[in-house]
Amino acid sequence: MNTAVVEIRDEAALGFLRSLERMRVLRVVSTGASAPLVRQRPSERFAGCLSSARADELQAELLQMRSEWSRGTL
Repeated sequence: MNTAVVEIRDEAALGFLRSLERMRVLRVVSTGASAPLVRQRPSERFAGCLSSARADELQAELLQMRSEWSRGTL
């Protein structure tokens, strides 16, 4: 048996799920009002993912690319 969490956006959807429950296709488990998902900023979410050495390498490459943009292409 698998478990899935579903967000009900319309009361008609809840009725549809109840009819599937009557057909014994699934079982509706009510958990009440769930807490809203807390969204994190990407800077908080990915903080510490890169080592400081790798971050320094990427910063150096970025500076090099930016300096190449300022040069003429001809």
